[in-house]
Amino acid sequence: MKKCRVCNKPAVYHLTEIQNGQAQALHFCEEHFQEYISGQAPSDEWEPQDEATLIELNSQDLELDEELECPNCGITFQEFRSEGRLGCPHDYIAFREPLIQLLENIHGACEHIGKFPKRAPTSSQQQYNLIKLRRELTAAVAEENYEVAASLRDQISKLEQEEENESSDTDPSTE
Repeated sequence: MKKCRVCNKPAVYHLTEIQNGQAQALHFCEEHFQEYISGQAPSDEWEPQDEATLIELNSQDLELDEELECPNCGITFQEFRSEGRLGCPHDYIAFREPLIQLLENIHGACEHIGKFPKRAPTSSQQQYNLIKLRRELTAAVAEENYEVAASLRDQISKLEQEEENESSDTDPSTE
């Protein structure tokens, strides 16, 4: 997989530019392609990263990927990359680090922060928000960031109160 010539994300645009009779391949991620096409950034920014470093990093990644194997089903990370399927639920643990890197390269994050289905009940969105806030609260307490933890605790309490009020409004046994 080709990498963007400016950053280390996977390239999604591949151009061939001819300068002084020489063909030069250019590979860009979405963001840097838009900047390159619009001419917003100075041309010296488009110089590729140190080729020796990129080659060394890519070869290390390949060696690491080929060596990773799930102890449960025996699938290697390289097999996953070629087939696009994991072999068992234990693969998520065995391939945790490269999967995180892969998701970050593809989506820019490892956590879903997009849209909810239009028909999804509000309660499921509130449950998602509660789970997220509780995780953040646990992390804040672990980091001894008590001001943030107090704020998160208040947000959780507010959401739980709203959820309680909604359930009492729709529960016929409370009438």
